[in-house]
Amino acid sequence: METENEQLRDRIVSVLHSVYDPEIPVDIYELGLIYDIDISDGGEVLVMMTLTSPGCPVAGTLPGEVEDKVASVQGVQTAKVELTWDPPWSLDMMSESARLELGMF
Repeated sequence: METENEQLRDRIVSVLHSVYDPEIPVDIYELGLIYDIDISDGGEVLVMMTLTSPGCPVAGTLPGEVEDKVASVQGVQTAKVELTWDPPWSLDMMSESARLELGMF
């Protein structure tokens, strides 16, 4: 049986599937932009994510969109997004379904 935090994580991942990099027709979770989702027992969520490049045109807006969407999930008390560039994002981080969607096989 799943714990409350596992269920909450599933709901967070589900909402992350609705966030897209506007230049790529694949959601940010399948693109591999989400590195970690840390959930405290009190429902405080920290999302570690990256962007496809430091010069990404949505660098100023995408983290805020992710934060807002995660904060809207039932059970989340607070949501914070931190950007990291380590390790740098690469095509290898995309899921198999993302690669299929983009014809990269």
